Amino acid sequence: MAAHSNRLAQESSPYLLQHAHNPVDWYPWGPEALERARQERKPIIVSIGYAACHWCHVMERESFENPQVAAVMNAQFVCIKVDREERPDVDQVYMDALHAMGVQGGWPLNVFLTPDAKPFYGGTYFPPRNWLPLLTSIGQGYAGEHRAELDASAEQFARVLQASELEKYRTPDTAVGVSDEQFKLLVYNLAAKFDREQGGLNRAPKFPMPSIWRFLLQAHAVSGSSTILAQLNLTLRNMAWGGLYDQVGGGFARYSVDEQWLVPHFEKMLYDNGQLLSLYSEAYQVTADPLYRQIVEETVGFLSRELMSPEGGFYSALDADSEGEEGKFYIWTMSELHEVLGAEAALAAAYYNCTPEGNWEHSVNILHRKATNADFAQEYQLAPEVVQERARTWRAKLLAARAARVRPTLDDKILTGWNALALQGLLDAYRAFTEPHYLELALRNAHFLRANLHRGPGLHRNYKNERATIPAFLEDYALLIQAYLSLYEATFAEEWLREADRLTAYVLDHFFDPQEKLFFFTADNGEALIARKKELFDNVIPASNSVMARNLHRLGLHLENSQYLELAATMLQQVLPLVVHEPQSMANWAGLYTTLLRPAAEIAIVGLEAEAFRNELSRRYLPGAVLAGSSGSSSLPLLRDRSARNGQTTIYVCFNRACQQPVHSVAEALAQL
Repeated sequence: MAAHSNRLAQESSPYLLQHAHNPVDWYPWGPEALERARQERKPIIVSIGYAACHWCHVMERESFENPQVAAVMNAQFVCIKVDREERPDVDQVYMDALHAMGVQGGWPLNVFLTPDAKPFYGGTYFPPRNWLPLLTSIGQGYAGEHRAELDASAEQFARVLQASELEKYRTPDTAVGVSDEQFKLLVYNLAAKFDREQGGLNRAPKFPMPSIWRFLLQAHAVSGSSTILAQLNLTLRNMAWGGLYDQVGGGFARYSVDEQWLVPHFEKMLYDNGQLLSLYSEAYQVTADPLYRQIVEETVGFLSRELMSPEGGFYSALDADSEGEEGKFYIWTMSELHEVLGAEAALAAAYYNCTPEGNWEHSVNILHRKATNADFAQEYQLAPEVVQERARTWRAKLLAARAARVRPTLDDKILTGWNALALQGLLDAYRAFTEPHYLELALRNAHFLRANLHRGPGLHRNYKNERATIPAFLEDYALLIQAYLSLYEATFAEEWLREADRLTAYVLDHFFDPQEKLFFFTADNGEALIARKKELFDNVIPASNSVMARNLHRLGLHLENSQYLELAATMLQQVLPLVVHEPQSMANWAGLYTTLLRPAAEIAIVGLEAEAFRNELSRRYLPGAVLAGSSGSSSLPLLRDRSARNGQTTIYVCFNRACQQPVHSVAEALAQL
């Protein structure tokens, strides 16, 4: 153990523990640090990052491990370290502060606060030559004649942070409604951002952004547009063929630094992979493309092999670096390929576009594809199934060889919201492929979450070493409610629907703002920060408000609860002009918009074959539809007074509470849909 330990040694977050032996006298965020700042009238440094963040590690090495730098920080400031993944509420407030200062955000995020936690200056990564002079000048300025000026500046920023997000971003466009015309404009505005050559959006770095492409699947279902489907397939294929995807072990990296999806930022996050499982599963339902099935199989393999805890929870992330080098675990030289694959190496190198000079820096290769198995087979005069089989063998051998390398660091905290995304991904995969293993993993995860993250009437956000220490945020509730609804539809076990309804009631009690008809990110019975924020914009993870609006709509249909349905529509109405004019930032909201364009199907299955009928129906892409069922009687609204007619399993298809003729086969039900 290092000679010096600070208070972070008592924490469970891997990111905080990485800093537990810095000479900086770090505190975790909490009353002890804030009280000390007030008592001593000292400014605060809040330094925010996460375990898989490359530049966070760099700044730690250069500055926070340096005794001279630490001495200045300790003498003049109260120093607080925050894991943004455990405390997105703190991160949100101070990231907004940085934007208010006109600085582009990112991590590490370093913000200077007054003793009452109001921000007056900040930035992201600072090299030591800038960090030390900055510390000195702010420390001296705050202790001397500039305190009043800095306090006044902090008051101003605090007022900006306390302004309503809705007021800040809402446009006075009253002409916007949910209509086919506005929907066309929405899709047109999104299409203007497409990269039509490489897929994705027209910029680098390129993030997968699953919400955007899942919305496109819905838009295609409504419009039948071949252009939409072509852009979707171009994106999904190039992401799956690129270095963004781990060709050996499955799973996706966080983003690609270039426009070709070739060079990833090698960290692998649970939240991306959970959502990409959903995306590729749904895309398979629409296209039956075997590549998409392969991606789902391999990504489930990656999640269960590398991120699932023995108890059934999913860990958060794998670092980009190993042995101090980014991507070292994932890259290959030609000689390494020869060592592992022998005589097959030349063909494998052609398949994965590897060369002796390397396709990345320092003569190394990032495995990636450029052709279908059929096209590659034709070029090398082989049968496509031979290529497929050989590629499977190469992957298995390379995976076994790679297992002997030094692994990237694992961020082994378990977060409720991110687990809910993985749970949802597994359920979407189960629906598309009816592979029992996917449902087994999903149920194992759901039981883990219920046993360990449900605390009293509410939820906790984090779990590690049998401890859950942070009350959950709206993100956690919204994503878990969504997953529980899907778990009910995948199993017809009513306990999950009841759990989703119970958690929704809790969210309405503790997070709802009756003025703006939207939800706060933090609960009214939790810690109060200098501002109480609302999350409106869908990012890499969809906004908790958009997820909650979609939950209310789905739950409203399941429970025939008109208040839930009305609230979902009202929430969408609040942000409608933004959804139409800036759909790239509102893609999950756009999904709700698409659902409300047409009456959603309510499907009820009753009878002994309910499960088999459900699995057959679920293999189809049915966006917006809700599915209920039972082999016997049930008190659920969609099943009440419905029976298996003439002793045969019966399917009831209804739209807007008007029902079609009951039928006895999935084919007949699909015709009604």
